Amino acid sequence: MRLETLQDSFCLTFYLVLLNKIIFTSHYVGIKNAKSIRTTFLTKLYLRPSDTTYMDIYTRKSYWKWYLAAGGVFIIIVSLLYTRYLAERLTERENQQAEQFAEAMRMLAKMRTDTLANYCDLTLHLKIIEQNTTIPVILLNESGDIEQYRNIDDRNLEEMSLAEVQKALDRMLKQDTGIIEIVFPPDIHKTLIYTHSSLIRYLEWYPFVQLFLIAAFIAFGYIGFSIARKSEQNQVWLGMAKETAHQLGTPITAILGWVETLKAVNEDSPANQEMLDELRNDVTRLELVADRFSKIGAQPELKPVNFYEQLEKNRDYMQRRAPRRVKFDFPRLGEHPPLLVGINAPLFDWVLENLLRNAIDAMEQGEGLITARVYEEGRYVCADISDTGKGIPSGKFKTVFKPGYSTKTRGWGLGLSLSKRIIEQYHKGKIFVKHSESGKGTTFTVKLPKAK
Repeated sequence: MRLETLQDSFCLTFYLVLLNKIIFTSHYVGIKNAKSIRTTFLTKLYLRPSDTTYMDIYTRKSYWKWYLAAGGVFIIIVSLLYTRYLAERLTERENQQAEQFAEAMRMLAKMRTDTLANYCDLTLHLKIIEQNTTIPVILLNESGDIEQYRNIDDRNLEEMSLAEVQKALDRMLKQDTGIIEIVFPPDIHKTLIYTHSSLIRYLEWYPFVQLFLIAAFIAFGYIGFSIARKSEQNQVWLGMAKETAHQLGTPITAILGWVETLKAVNEDSPANQEMLDELRNDVTRLELVADRFSKIGAQPELKPVNFYEQLEKNRDYMQRRAPRRVKFDFPRLGEHPPLLVGINAPLFDWVLENLLRNAIDAMEQGEGLITARVYEEGRYVCADISDTGKGIPSGKFKTVFKPGYSTKTRGWGLGLSLSKRIIEQYHKGKIFVKHSESGKGTTFTVKLPKAK
């Protein structure tokens, strides 16, 4: 049998859940070689470990972020260098135009004093002066007074007062200003002050404006695509969950029938009766799982519940199915005053079961300690679930909550992803990795709002 569709994979997950529960029950009553059932079942399904698949996906994703960042830096550097090159070429050209402007003014002054001026063509010189419509220039006499000016701002020359021109001159002298000495006949020295046009300033700012526009476009596009993708993913999750709940209904009913038949056949065997009772409890739990999936997409009803009582209920259930060398240290019911939180009990039990099962699986030798510490933090009730397992790398604290990520050889990477969705979207709380150290264990924190 091969897995051809996501639906098949999703349904198979719950068959594996049932299989694991049967194995836990078998250990409880002492049946030998129970683990071989699971190994044989997985071998028949031709399943491959998911850690080499899903973990590589997120590793490649982190690499792509660096590649895109490097590409963005490269584009910025190239854009800055090319803009600088253009600005330098344009600056050289304006310097030449300023020199030509000064020479044209000198030649016009010379021709006015020359007796042969009437026979000279002044068209070129006048054209050079008139075509200067971008470079700000101010002509000063020998005393330093302003005689002429052009292109100081966008207003006409007649609209500017001498005081405004003087302020513009002061600003020009503080900037990168060009100064050209012009000798007018008969021996009059004047100074032409000029600065670069606003076009060069605009060109210097162009890479940053370009970068801002590209970043804004990418950001809006990313947000839009992310919203669309998440919406599509939510619809897929919803459809898969409801279809899985529907598909699980028939085999669960059949298993219940077989359990009742086995109980009738083994009435004289107390040991088998105890095993079948536990199996019946596990099937009931599986019914609850199917019911949870059928409710995904609908807003769950939150009711005030004693947080300590809910913790104790899940501890009792998991401890009976955990290896005997795994110890639990939870707050004892009755030693603390009731602490009410608004939760949907079936969904919250799902979260706790995922955390406790992950803690058990993290203990590679089947031996360790799982602890729970409850405390209040403002308007939240917090629970730290700790284990002494193999730990989580510090760079994977957020990745473990992404769909498909799993460090288990047979993991599907759905448990923590669903847990995060249940806590944050349905209960308006928070769940995160508080601390983890390789070889020493991990602490998950669950924060829920207090019941009003």
